[in-house]
Amino acid sequence: MQTVQKSGVLGWIATMIKQILSKLPKKGSKSDSSDSARSDSGYTTSFGNVFQCTNVGSTISSKLNVVKRVSSVVFPASMNAGVEAVDPCLSFKDVSNTQKQSLFISKLNLCCKVYDMNDPDKNSAEQDLKRHTLVELVDFVSSGSVKFTEQAIAALCKMCAANLFRVFPPKFRTSTTGGETEDEEPMFDPAWSHLQVIYDLLLQFINYNSLDVKVAKAHIDHAFILRLLDLFDSEDPRERDCLKTILHRIYGKFMVHRPFIRKSVSNIIYRFVFETERHNGIAELLEIFGSVISGFALPLKEEHKIFLCRALIPLHKPKSIGIYHQQLTYCVVQFIDKDQRLASSVIKGLLKYWPVTNSQKELMFISELEEILEITSMAEFQKIMVPLFRRMACCLNSSHYQVAERAHLLWNNEHILNLITQNREVILPLVLSALVNNAQSHWNQAVLNLTQNIRKMLCQMDEELVVACQRRIEEEDSQSSAAAERRRITWERLEVEAAANVVKPATCSVAC
Repeated sequence: MQTVQKSGVLGWIATMIKQILSKLPKKGSKSDSSDSARSDSGYTTSFGNVFQCTNVGSTISSKLNVVKRVSSVVFPASMNAGVEAVDPCLSFKDVSNTQKQSLFISKLNLCCKVYDMNDPDKNSAEQDLKRHTLVELVDFVSSGSVKFTEQAIAALCKMCAANLFRVFPPKFRTSTTGGETEDEEPMFDPAWSHLQVIYDLLLQFINYNSLDVKVAKAHIDHAFILRLLDLFDSEDPRERDCLKTILHRIYGKFMVHRPFIRKSVSNIIYRFVFETERHNGIAELLEIFGSVISGFALPLKEEHKIFLCRALIPLHKPKSIGIYHQQLTYCVVQFIDKDQRLASSVIKGLLKYWPVTNSQKELMFISELEEILEITSMAEFQKIMVPLFRRMACCLNSSHYQVAERAHLLWNNEHILNLITQNREVILPLVLSALVNNAQSHWNQAVLNLTQNIRKMLCQMDEELVVACQRRIEEEDSQSSAAAERRRITWERLEVEAAANVVKPATCSVAC
């Protein structure tokens, strides 16, 4: 009975092989005939989840053993419904054009297996085969021969999800930093040799000219985008750079996802600013949005203004601003360039988060302020010039010579100097006292020289106003000196009276 059953199974398998071979062209290329010869001589293949051919009277090579082990990780049969299964170890050159699409999906299924790359000696043959297969997939997509049907898109997205979407280990950075700093060595992912090819494949898929966005958006959905955004917290700068390009392409091609991407990035920024102050990809996300903001239509939507006020301006608060300040400044300047009425709100936000004890951060704020003032209109400048130059007076008088120098150099900007000149009656009284104090007591010679230059500039601008301000400063100094002397005399009198009227502690008349 067992012999009869075995012969029945073998007969069924032989019938299936004959049916498959009958579909192949009888007069084909050399590669097609060689495939038929190999099939006739007992070359074994693996057909996804449908069935596995057995080896009849021949030995299987070690490489094919590796393929059979890796091929066990495939998609559910429902995903491959209507797709002819093809052995993933075959090359695209060795199959007919009608089979290339099925081979493409089979190779994607093969690459869903994820290996531990921390041990290069473990599963080395499988790892090499997987990378070789990934490179084949990239080359095939680059050739433009692939047709991204719904089955192919689903297979590619699932392969990318299986390999890319992962949980990062806990960070052991110091709590004072929000990711990598200039002094810290970047950490590189040991699986990058595979990840790089997968990111390249995903990018080519998104950039594919004949891609049907309506079909693709069902798989590049909100869940996929959220997992992709989570990867921006990777310690590997190479991965973040790839993600930056891919997300930007998704934003450009899938217009239906644009509001969701903006909202999701805002949530990442909110969590970073108000909760953790730890994220590695803020600079890359801001770099993407610098390009996005430049494409905003006018007039700006209220949603975009809220993003500026609630996300970008609070990003000036964290201590790790140095990592992403250049990208942040670009985003802010792009907003003001779109709508100059936002300048006063941005400068108020800068003054709100202005650092008091962090000199390096203060230098960054002054540099950003200069870029903002260069594109600020007179009407917006007049709204914030009083609190702004009160802060600038403190910077001019700073004991940190770099901060004082940088504040003095603002006056060399022609546009800023023009704004000051036209509003000198308000601004000069605010800053002249700081310049006078510098001339009298600042320890740094470079700052002293800059102070003298600005005082000469102000005299040339309006000498009468400068003289009046100096007279007022002298009067205020004399009044403050007189007030200080009165306080000293009052305290001396109180001390004398207190010494003359010493009250002895009362004794308790009740026996304890």
